[in-house]
Amino acid sequence: MSEDEINPVEVPNPPIEPETPLESAPISSTPTQTPWWVSDSQSLSSTLTPITPTKRVVQVTWYLALAMSLIAGLVGALIGRSAFDNSSHLITSNKIIDRAPDSIAGIAARVSPSVVEIDSTTSTGSDTGSGFFIAKDGYIMTNNHVIEAAVLANTKITVKLANNKEYTATVVGRDTSYDLAVLKIDVSDAPALVLGNSDSVQVGDPVIAIGSPLGLQGTVTSGIISAKNRPVTTSSDNTAGESAFIDALQTDAAINPGNSGGPLVDATGAVIGVNSAIASLGSTIQGQPGSIGLGFAIPINQAKTQADQLIKTGTSHHPIVGMSLDSNFAGPGAKIADLASAILAGGPAAKAGLQPGDIILAIDGQDISVADDLIVAIRSHTIGDTITLKYKRGNVIKSVQLTLIASK
Repeated sequence: MSEDEINPVEVPNPPIEPETPLESAPISSTPTQTPWWVSDSQSLSSTLTPITPTKRVVQVTWYLALAMSLIAGLVGALIGRSAFDNSSHLITSNKIIDRAPDSIAGIAARVSPSVVEIDSTTSTGSDTGSGFFIAKDGYIMTNNHVIEAAVLANTKITVKLANNKEYTATVVGRDTSYDLAVLKIDVSDAPALVLGNSDSVQVGDPVIAIGSPLGLQGTVTSGIISAKNRPVTTSSDNTAGESAFIDALQTDAAINPGNSGGPLVDATGAVIGVNSAIASLGSTIQGQPGSIGLGFAIPINQAKTQADQLIKTGTSHHPIVGMSLDSNFAGPGAKIADLASAILAGGPAAKAGLQPGDIILAIDGQDISVADDLIVAIRSHTIGDTITLKYKRGNVIKSVQLTLIASK
């Protein structure tokens, strides 16, 4: 199509604008500074004419200023507090621990009021041990070696309760062969402990020992039963050469001097043993041996039999077979002494046909290593029990049954 064929377009004359007053600025022909969101065909003034948001902007600015003022004040207060606060800001907790009745803490809380400290003084020094109530009328069980020096010196024995009240104790009776004693104080409603069944104790059972080691009253330690039927022999300088033979419960609960006579309790709080001895490798405070995790307790079944006799008669008896053993025989086995008097006339051993020189190899199927093992095994029984002894005479091994009788 040629230029001649282009149709002319009529352009209307533009209206004549009124003359701009001298005070007004001339309209510039350069591009405007119109924001990108406003069309160039629109007047900037017409686009931004609505000024309604102005008030809203003022409100936001006021709240913002207020908030900033509050924040600034708070920060200033914190800074000021930090500058003058000398506390360490350690994290603390006010949560209450729920201790079950069968927890160590729960058992200790129930048993501790029944455990006492026993003190005595002689010309050679003072002794401290432990004990516990076995009857409401003031009977207390303890070890003989705790009070023996005071008994022989005829000095006072003091019992201190958990509430720090003190009483003078009387000796009801004591048994050197089992290292047991019973005391009594003048009270009528003592918190007696429940005596359990030591025969039902198993290795690994949890236990708690309570007493006054080194005079530290109310000390609680815990552990397990490490072994049963441990033959333990204890001696005392104050007895006429007589030793105590214990078929002991072994525990790793810490037991130290002063724990002697205190209770060893099971997970129910029942007494299963009387803490009596420890094995030690050396000395600690005041030259006394300390715990190495080898503690021994008299089984309560044995202890309560002797305690019952002491309370009823003031004396007690232990089972015997009526023979004397050779303490120098190294074993294996326990040898009847090569003396004519070694066999008690009319006693169980004599009736069973045992003779001096016979070597006892086992009792009730339990092997015997040395003489102490046999004595401990016999004393773990009660008077009237029937036992079986395996013995060797020359090259012949035999077995015999006999019934235990009471010692004189």
